[in-house]
Amino acid sequence: MQQINWQAVQDEVTGYLRDLVRFNTTNPPGNETPCARYIADVLAKNGIAAEVVESAPGRGSVVARLKATTGDSAPPLLLLSHLDVVHADPSRWEHPPFSGDLVDGYVWGRGSVDTKDLTASELMVMLLLQRLGLPLKRDVILAATADEETGGEYGAGWLATHRPELINAAWCINEGGGTGILIGGRRFYSCQTGEKGICWMRWRAKGASGHASVPTENNAVVRLSRALAKIGQADLPLHRTATVDVYLQGILGALNLPYSLDEFIGLAASRASLRQVLPDADLADRIYARLHNTATPTVLRAGEKTNVIPSVAEAQVDGRILPGQTPQGFLAEIKDALGEDDFNALEIDPFNVTAPLESPAASELFDIIQQTLPAHDPEGTVLPTMSTGGTDAKHLVPLGMRVYGFSPEKDEPAASLAKMAHADNERLSVANLLFNTQVLFDVVRRFCGA
Repeated sequence: MQQINWQAVQDEVTGYLRDLVRFNTTNPPGNETPCARYIADVLAKNGIAAEVVESAPGRGSVVARLKATTGDSAPPLLLLSHLDVVHADPSRWEHPPFSGDLVDGYVWGRGSVDTKDLTASELMVMLLLQRLGLPLKRDVILAATADEETGGEYGAGWLATHRPELINAAWCINEGGGTGILIGGRRFYSCQTGEKGICWMRWRAKGASGHASVPTENNAVVRLSRALAKIGQADLPLHRTATVDVYLQGILGALNLPYSLDEFIGLAASRASLRQVLPDADLADRIYARLHNTATPTVLRAGEKTNVIPSVAEAQVDGRILPGQTPQGFLAEIKDALGEDDFNALEIDPFNVTAPLESPAASELFDIIQQTLPAHDPEGTVLPTMSTGGTDAKHLVPLGMRVYGFSPEKDEPAASLAKMAHADNERLSVANLLFNTQVLFDVVRRFCGA
């Protein structure tokens, strides 16, 4: 393989990220098509045909494919990212959120961490594969899609339903993992092999309306508040998964805790005991969420006037369920936590439900990711992890894909990546963008090269 000028690559991929950030793809409304066409133009100028497809006016995704060059090709690899971003309030930013400004070695802008950085790196990987003329034993597909931030129905979900031939692959590298974090003095990079499913719910309590100057026991606000307070303090049952078992084994070794895996997981049955064991409260909370289904109240609505007792009080509760669990089993856990009387006093209506998913950590692609990272960071170790949130993987796993969230970047004290996504002043260093590109290129080269 010919030598790569990585300084030139850094300049080029930085230019792509800055350009991508300048497209205002705030979702809603998204308007990703101009951004998708920009990527298609870059690919075309480098001899790679790309197709921009729209699920609705303005809701464009771009897909391109490098074909295998060997006779007996292996199953394809999909490089996935999304083009839409969440809202940004310019008044709260030091540099305009869609400027793509390059300041002190950082690219500023909404999407620079979630996930236009991954889009730029995966685009650069495709260009390098093409320019170097590397023989491939499997197709490499690039898909930069619309609408992930509001569920993906106009992006990856639409492609999976209406144009599955464009993204048909056995393997996928996606967002959702890769950030390096220090635990016990050791640096770990996550590779997301699983993610929790969604079970969002409306909880509704009804009671008698009346004048607020005469308190009654049949108050819908009180009834709902009591149930929400209970679920907010409850420890739902613990559930183990293969992903989290491997993750915790690595964490225990780094922290040098005097517990076996089984003993530690036993302590994680309650948030209180886990926080006593782990010195880092944020780490304890994240581990707890990876071992339990969770129900978090987020939205409250009741009443219009201070002196009127409303007849209805409603809350929205963000429910997340682990692989191997079902919405029905989750509701049974909630009933046990609330008690039969308080549970039966509510109307509970799930309104957004997606299945949890888990890909095996013991696989050819995961092994290559784990083996490749230390060549770029000798102090880094890759561990599988369970995302407590969701990505477009939920649209792809039903197609038979094994999906791995891996966008490798070192955490930066000046702009902690763990806190940059969706935050004000979102930004990524040029050095980190190059690191991401180099690691991904090596992973793809080793996994796909003939």
